[in-house]
Amino acid sequence: MSYSTDDIRAKLFASVLSDCLDQCGLMHQALPSRIRPLDEGSVMVGRARTAAFMEVYEVVEGSNPYELEIALIDSLAPGQIPVFACSNPERVAPWGELLSTASKVRGAAGALMDGCVRDIKPIKAMEFPVFHGGIAPLDSKGRGKIMALDVPIECAGVSVRPGDLIFGDADGVVVIPQEAEARVLALAFEKVNGERNTLRDLQRGDRLADVFARYGIL
Repeated sequence: MSYSTDDIRAKLFASVLSDCLDQCGLMHQALPSRIRPLDEGSVMVGRARTAAFMEVYEVVEGSNPYELEIALIDSLAPGQIPVFACSNPERVAPWGELLSTASKVRGAAGALMDGCVRDIKPIKAMEFPVFHGGIAPLDSKGRGKIMALDVPIECAGVSVRPGDLIFGDADGVVVIPQEAEARVLALAFEKVNGERNTLRDLQRGDRLADVFARYGIL
C-alpha cells in the first residue's frame, strides 16, 4: 500500500517512525538531538537531495564557490529536501533566506543540514521548514564548498541516500531508507491507530499496566 505525503504529514510523528524503524532493526536512523527545527510547529516530509560539503579555507580566484549549491537549488523538484552534510558543521552556515526562498518557490518540502543556518527571522516568516545543527552568521564562502551532489552522505552521523524519505517535526528528524519504507510506514500507521486506543483508555482512567497488556503499546 502506498501512502501520500499529506497522510504521512497529518497522521505520523518522528517518534512513532523512530519506533517502527527500531522494530525493523534500523536503530540508527534518527539524527542526534542537536538537529532542531527553526520552528517547532513545522512538519517536514519529502525526498532527500544530498550534498557533501568539504571544509575549505580559501576561494580560488575566478571560481564560483556556490556553483553546485546553485545547481542543486535550481534543479529541485516539488517534495524534495536538500540535505547538507558538512565536514565541519560549526564552521559554516550554508543555508539562509535566499536558498529558502528559491527552494520554497520550487515546491521543496524543507531543508536539512548538520551545519548552521542564518537569516532565521525571514525564514520563520515564510514558514519554510528548516532543520539545522545550530544558528550562526557564517557564510559558506571560504569555509565550505559542495564537492558532490546526489551521492550517499552522512548527515550528523546518519546515512542518507538520494531519494530516502525524510521526516522531521518537533521531536527530531528520521531518515527512512527506500528499501524499508513500505514496511516502516505500514507499521507506523498501525501503531498510530493503536496509540489512539491506548490514549482513550488511559483518559478514561484505566490502569497503565492493563492498557499495556491490552495493546502492547507504550
